[in-house]
Amino acid sequence: MTPEKEKRRLAWQCRRGMLELDELLLGFLERGYDRLDPREKLLWQQLLQEADTRLFTWIIEHPEQAPRAYRKLVESMRACQDVVVPRGTREST
Repeated sequence: MTPEKEKRRLAWQCRRGMLELDELLLGFLERGYDRLDPREKLLWQQLLQEADTRLFTWIIEHPEQAPRAYRKLVESMRACQDVVVPRGTREST
């Protein structure tokens, strides 16, 4: 699969049921994914298979609760974003 096709496929997997996750995952795909080594890319693809509620908790609220295998990747995703909701808080809608 060409890199362009792979990124289009991954972009569809980044579309979740939560706008916050859509923006974080798509933002990382655009700004950080290409810097990952092949093992990290595979791990990120595995991370996309997790439930939205887990991803929200691990990436936005409590990164320390992410499984050890995902922690470095979660921190990279958080660092890649322009704005991340601080741990333990949620913006009211």
